[in-house]
Amino acid sequence: MKNFLKLIILSIMLIISLSCKDTKKNSGYELALITDIGTIDDKSFTQGSWEGLKKYAEEKGITYKYYKPAGKDTDSKIDSIYLAISSGAKLIVTPGYLFEPAIYKVQDTHPEINFVLLDGTPQDGTYTDFRIEKNVYAVLYAEEEAGFLAGYGVVKEGYTNLGVMGGMAEPSVIRFGYGFVQGADYAAKELGVKNIKIDYTYIGGYEPTPEVQTKASSWFIKGVQVIFAPAGGAGNSVMSAAEQNKGYVVGVDVDQSVESPTVITSAMKMIGESVYNAIDEFYKGNFPGGKIAVLDAKVHGIGLPMETSKFKNFTKEDYDNIYKKLIDGSVEILKDTDAKDVSQLPLDNVKVNFIQ
Repeated sequence: MKNFLKLIILSIMLIISLSCKDTKKNSGYELALITDIGTIDDKSFTQGSWEGLKKYAEEKGITYKYYKPAGKDTDSKIDSIYLAISSGAKLIVTPGYLFEPAIYKVQDTHPEINFVLLDGTPQDGTYTDFRIEKNVYAVLYAEEEAGFLAGYGVVKEGYTNLGVMGGMAEPSVIRFGYGFVQGADYAAKELGVKNIKIDYTYIGGYEPTPEVQTKASSWFIKGVQVIFAPAGGAGNSVMSAAEQNKGYVVGVDVDQSVESPTVITSAMKMIGESVYNAIDEFYKGNFPGGKIAVLDAKVHGIGLPMETSKFKNFTKEDYDNIYKKLIDGSVEILKDTDAKDVSQLPLDNVKVNFIQ
């Protein structure tokens, strides 16, 4: 009888033990990312963000998940944030300036949750009140520097007929484009050439479409040699056009060399690294909440992937020399707040055809 009771007690303890383990296993997801325009496989900004989070989570054995809002409005973003919180999130990554109003609100409603906002700072949706609380870390990137390096390298390589196809006229895309144009002008001055032409436009979105491919093809057909495409997933349409017309593309955000043999280089933001580092600081108890960081050349927050770039004339030494000038401040680059549109940039050796 005693042995029977012992067996029952041991069985109950085993069931309780397994139940506790199962509860722990399914207690939720500590790390979360909310997608927006991009997806976790967009080969660009959102994917770079996701890969940084995923890498940290898998290295440390932390649960993680991404959530896709039902709509593109702020309320849909907030709903997904709340879903992530109810699912156990302790830190939430939100990639893109379109999350600014959502983070502005949830930083108050959930002060116990930490947020990493990429490419933006919390604001009320009308750009009249900007406020960041201790549970939000805002990360910005010096896109103008990344674009500058790409434009500089392409002209140093010997190309003279260029194009810029931005997604939408929003701050980070504008900075990319302005930097590219100024980098091309800087290189042209050093080379003493004055025949650099750049077609410049915004395609109105970030999705790959036949229309974008057709537009890019028309540019290549008329003589454009290289198109810089800070346009998220739409860049893949530009690559397809380049493949059909023997043109080249400058990728964006991450190293896009694996996407197409036409990618000559990429204007990179160290997105994955910045997400990884922010999460690491959180778990070390040093989360930089309440701060707005601008990751530039000084902290190696931007750059070109010279190992995979297809340059023949623009050398690693050339790259290192111009990068040092960005670090020491001897090169000044105008940003989105310095000129209303690209036609207002002070250019000496580059002629820009701004197509509205």
